[in-house]
Amino acid sequence: MLKIRLRRMGRKKRPFYRVVVSEASSPRDGRFVEEIGIYDPLTEPETVRIDVERALYWLEHGAQPTETARSLLRKAGVLKAYHERRKARKAEVRGTQG
Repeated sequence: MLKIRLRRMGRKKRPFYRVVVSEASSPRDGRFVEEIGIYDPLTEPETVRIDVERALYWLEHGAQPTETARSLLRKAGVLKAYHERRKARKAEVRGTQG
């Protein structure tokens, strides 16, 4: 199972995070499949940069975001785009069955 989660980087007491797609069984800062963004909570305002297309790709292929990653994806507008795509796809399927 794939997870979208944060990977801690930086030095002691100065963390920043990379948003990565990784196997659920791999350690927090261990191996990952792909890096899809960054999050820096120490800047003012906090920095959130997510590659929207790659995040959508992984969500569509079953990757489950952790609670914190989900809130970052929501801030970046990824979850809204994901739900709109799903709604459009369902409407498309309903239209072709008739």
